[in-house]
Order: sequence, then C-alpha cells, then structure tokens
Amino acid sequence: MSYPPHPGFPPMPGPVSLLVAYPHPVAPPAGCAVLVVSVNRGPYLVPATAAGRFKVDGRDVPIPGEGTWHVVVPAGQRDVRYTDFMGLPVITTTVVAHPGAVHPLSFRFGGWRNRVHDGYGTDVTKFGMWSNYLIALVTLVVIGVPCCGLGLLTMLP
Repeated sequence: MSYPPHPGFPPMPGPVSLLVAYPHPVAPPAGCAVLVVSVNRGPYLVPATAAGRFKVDGRDVPIPGEGTWHVVVPAGQRDVRYTDFMGLPVITTTVVAHPGAVHPLSFRFGGWRNRVHDGYGTDVTKFGMWSNYLIALVTLVVIGVPCCGLGLLTMLP
C-alpha cells in the first residue's frame, strides 16, 4: 500500500548535512528528503539504541539514543536498517524518499518481535528479527528440555 509523502518542514536556519541525525526538524537541501526516525528503548536491559547501529544504504548514521531524530537523505530508494553491534540486521525496511518530503519511520523494539512502522501506522518491515527475549526462551527450551530429560532418564532404575 502506498501513501503520498508528508509535506516538508519550514526551513531551519543554517546548513544541514546528509546522513546526520538532528534532534529538531530540518529542511532538506534540493534533491533530498528527511527521514523522521523514532526509536524506542525496547524492553532490554541494555537499550536497543545503545547496542545497535542505524544505517542508511550501508552507511552508519550516529543516533545518540532513543527518541525522535531527523536524518537528511538523498532522494530515491533507500535501504534503512538497524543492526546489532556486530553488524547483523535486526530490523530492515526500504523507503522511497521523495525530494523535499518528510518520511516518518518508527522503529519498535518489542518483547517478542522487532518492527518498523511508517507515519500511518502501517508495518513496513522487510525483516524483523525476533527479540532477544524470544531467542533466549527458544534456546532454553531447545537445550533445556533434552538436558533435563536426559538427566531424569539417568536417575531411573
């Protein structure tokens, strides 16, 4: 499902750079768009933003933490993803950035699954890894059941 892009923000004083996260709305230069990236902390002991990296077309964009950030990107199709500290993708999506437009993306790190939504609440996740808690639960079941079962079998006469 495709929606028209949001209108642009009023111009902010001063020049802006590509692939830099700003904590306030910025006006994109000619031929560029703005991604409004909202990131939650997630239910993790270490916040998802502290352990992960935000990337646009494979290039790191330093996002200091949770909250809402404005990132200027060149117009066109962009690969947007959050990776873990080793570079493995956690959440990925694709955005077609229209010149002068604002494209909201909400990265939600959840208890069961990590997802990304657009400004209309539509799930636009291409890949969303299971959360750390779900991976730990599955690992516990896969390893714990055979180990406990084997232990019980050795106790039987």
